[in-house]
Amino acid sequence: MSDHATTAPAPLPPAAAGPPPPPPGGRPLTATLVRLKLSLLRNGLRQSSGRRAAYLASAVVSLLFAALLVLGLVALRGHPYAPTVTLVLAAALALGWAVMPLFFPSGDETLDPTRLVMLPLRPEPLVRSLLVASLVGLGPFFTLCLLTGSLVALAHGWAAAAVAIPAGVLTLLVCVALARAVAAANTRLLTSRKGRDLAVLSGLIIAVGAQVVNFAVQRIGSAGGLSQLDPAVAVLRWTPPVSALSSVEEAGRGQWGEALAQLVLAAVALGLLLLWWRRSLTKLMTAPDGSTLGAADGPARKNRAGRASRLTRYSYALAPAGRERERTAAAIERSLRYMWRDPKTKAAWITSLAIGLIVPVFNAVQGSGSVYLACFAAGMLGVQMYNQFGQDTSAFWMVALTISSARDAYVELRARALALLTVTLPYATLVTVLTAALLGAWTQLPEALGLSYALLGAMTATGAWASARYAYAIPQEGNKNVAPGQAGLAWISVLGGMVAGAALCLPLVGLQIGLHVGGAHGWLWVMLPAGVGYGTLLAYAGLRVAAPRTAGRLPEILGAVSRG
Repeated sequence: MSDHATTAPAPLPPAAAGPPPPPPGGRPLTATLVRLKLSLLRNGLRQSSGRRAAYLASAVVSLLFAALLVLGLVALRGHPYAPTVTLVLAAALALGWAVMPLFFPSGDETLDPTRLVMLPLRPEPLVRSLLVASLVGLGPFFTLCLLTGSLVALAHGWAAAAVAIPAGVLTLLVCVALARAVAAANTRLLTSRKGRDLAVLSGLIIAVGAQVVNFAVQRIGSAGGLSQLDPAVAVLRWTPPVSALSSVEEAGRGQWGEALAQLVLAAVALGLLLLWWRRSLTKLMTAPDGSTLGAADGPARKNRAGRASRLTRYSYALAPAGRERERTAAAIERSLRYMWRDPKTKAAWITSLAIGLIVPVFNAVQGSGSVYLACFAAGMLGVQMYNQFGQDTSAFWMVALTISSARDAYVELRARALALLTVTLPYATLVTVLTAALLGAWTQLPEALGLSYALLGAMTATGAWASARYAYAIPQEGNKNVAPGQAGLAWISVLGGMVAGAALCLPLVGLQIGLHVGGAHGWLWVMLPAGVGYGTLLAYAGLRVAAPRTAGRLPEILGAVSRG
């Protein structure tokens, strides 16, 4: 037996008692999300030099614009219309925060809360932490600068200065919470195809909005100045978050009851937005999405089948009778589906429809327009006939397999032209009639309609030829509508075709001028049937000329449209 006593190992000293782990909703979560936001900004700048240069350029422009706005608002201090300008500007700012997530969903990766659903986080602390993290970035800084200038312009006296601090904080928080609540409530939409369509259309919305603002400014300048906004400002004073800024002015005038009520109204709006945001987060974290659901149920499939069959019947009704009717109907249906479902094609169509309406109608409302400006709509819509094969991208090879002769190419081009004319003809007619109604120029309506129809026929003819001769690719990703290296083809196709289309309409324009010069005003109605007949003849001749060229250049067209 061994003399060495067996001793048990000495017990380990007790672990030092440390602080308990912080709760998930405590300050560490907020700090983590703030660091995450900064990391996303920093890593985004490291992706490429182009993105870094674009971000720095936008930051410099935003800072300069913010500085100019602040100086302008400070200069308004004491001006009788300072409250009107600041409150309207604050309302526009809040509207921008509300619609920003809908049209720029990819501008901020943290706007998508579904990226955090797999983490053990509860909605309440997540809302607080995300709200704080949302205050990091150029947008909140720009808003803070704008609010600072507005508060300086509105605050008069120590009482107003004391109210300005909570009013500014409330306004900033309401704007940020509004953007987050809208983004959370529409997350499923923004990550779907419809959301991508909204992002593609954002440029159009901005352009149309700029035209509306320009029109409103002109109307205000010609109708008595900013006093025309007094009724709207009276409503905005009690609309959050503008009510918070209005409380500063009321406090400066000694109206403490109204100032307190407006502050409370803004605080209640903030609470309701946070509650809406919290409920949206709860739904996103608990409700299944499309990736976890099975196939659609019977009624949904039946509805989609019903819509598809209606489109098929409509396309079949448009196709001319004959042995090629089924092929023509299928090509018409394919073109109509491109208009509705392809984001780039849809964006191009909506842009043409909107601008084609805005230019003649806005000029008519301002009293400086002409009924002949309605032809602008026909020209914008006729451009959609150009580069018909570019929207097919590399899938054009399936169309090319069905074309073995000039007759096949003619049937394909005719079907695409018929699909376009189902939209362009009634819309051009509507714009022309609306412009004539606004101007009261009913006697000039037949002339304008005849010119519009002739221009549509000319654009259809030149567009068919340009589609075969100057085809180019349309990238499916990004905001570019032309593949790199093909911008020259696009310019030649569109600009050359528009000039050629206008030149083809010169005989009809000569007929109109001759009737006016000769004093035969009673015969101007002839312009309408002449325009219909001449436009139809031009479209038919253009499709006939473009068909053999299309059939002979199928490999070249496929190579050109496949580069995107």
